[in-house]
Amino acid sequence: MRILILGAGKMGSFFTDVLSFDHETAVFDTDPKRLRFMYNTQRFTAEEEIKAFRPELVINAVSLKHTLDAFRRVLPLLPQDCILSDIASVKTGLKGFYEACGRRYVSTHPMFGPTFANLGALHDENAVIITEGDYMGRIFFRDLYKNRLGLNVCEYTFEEHDETVAYSLSIPFVSTFVFSAVMKHQDAPGTTFKRHLRIARGVLGEDDCLLREILFNPYTVGQVRKIGSEMETLARLIEQKDEEGLNAFIHRIRKNVCEGK
Repeated sequence: MRILILGAGKMGSFFTDVLSFDHETAVFDTDPKRLRFMYNTQRFTAEEEIKAFRPELVINAVSLKHTLDAFRRVLPLLPQDCILSDIASVKTGLKGFYEACGRRYVSTHPMFGPTFANLGALHDENAVIITEGDYMGRIFFRDLYKNRLGLNVCEYTFEEHDETVAYSLSIPFVSTFVFSAVMKHQDAPGTTFKRHLRIARGVLGEDDCLLREILFNPYTVGQVRKIGSEMETLARLIEQKDEEGLNAFIHRIRKNVCEGK
């Protein structure tokens, strides 16, 4: 299959590495410097090259902020039967775009990133395939994610995906932000503090655009308010030295984290 990958960033490079030995791939990026270390693939910086390549599948790996613009830029250059695909972490606006353009499409989300995941051993990681879209496109990515990469694959609608991401990504991101906002340098940090600090450095090492993508998910604000409510409850229990109430709080949250183990 001829596969065009839009964007030579971290995930664009990852998909190129994974696919280039079994498919004819090309990477398009407007910044030639980002293509310097791409190998075993064609490297495009001009739109005419895309048209001549005639891709059968396009994987849009640019940041969410530029995803729709990237699609609109290349759409006139693609064969009519080319399948459009994205790997966006938030799907807001994509369903409407796909339905309006009338093209075959498939939308997925590999639920891992270069910061924490071991890209050479992904058997403990997950991926989401959106149930709407082209059947053959979904088959392609299911085979890639499950059989080639060993990921656990879940299927959600566009709306279910964004609800899930708001829970699974926004909560740890916001918790990390709160920790980072109040922390100060420790001469003799404990083990728990050091672990939290390591996580915080990893999260804050992500691109600002990615952090905004996750936090501006329409479902995120509800999760943030839940965190605020729980923090208020905990502050009240501590202030009142309410042993019975604190024990009940700890029992409840311990049950939350132990379920499903």
